[in-house]
Amino acid sequence: MSKHEQQPAAEPTPTSAPEAPETAPQPDTSVDSAAGASDAGQPVVDEPIVAAKIAELEELAAERTQDLQRLQAEYANYKKRVDRDRALSRQGGIEAVVLDLLPVLDSIEAAREHDELTGGFKLVADELERLASKYGLTVYGEVGEEFDPNVHDALMQVPMEGIEVTTVSAVMQKGVRLNDRVLRPARVGVAEPE
Repeated sequence: MSKHEQQPAAEPTPTSAPEAPETAPQPDTSVDSAAGASDAGQPVVDEPIVAAKIAELEELAAERTQDLQRLQAEYANYKKRVDRDRALSRQGGIEAVVLDLLPVLDSIEAAREHDELTGGFKLVADELERLASKYGLTVYGEVGEEFDPNVHDALMQVPMEGIEVTTVSAVMQKGVRLNDRVLRPARVGVAEPE
């Protein structure tokens, strides 16, 4: 073939216009304030569904809040109960030790009454009494006190002139209190008004 001979140009084949890809129908993005659509192109949301969902979530939040409040109340009650039980256990332990020490304290009191509490033994006795009072131990029962059957144990009774109420006339054994609880009532003789 020579230069001047050229091949004939290929004829274009008839083709149809390019086909547009099939698209799904687009949702209505027009502004519909009554249906809750926004300008941002979000789909329209049905208000009753939203209101129902909000109500459901509020109910769930209220239920969870009640659960938390109930748990908090249960914990507070548990803590109070544990603290009370701990205090009762501590008080019971102190009471047991004091009851065991009562004969020793009685011996110290008897030695003091007979002026036999001297020297180093006096220091030990004073320290023991100081420790006992630190934990709430008090000794009571004196001649001349008004008789109280709740804290005194009357062993004898004599009539006496010049008094208007039943009075302690003699103390055989002093009473012992631990805080407000009577561990041992005072054993006393009482004088009755005539």
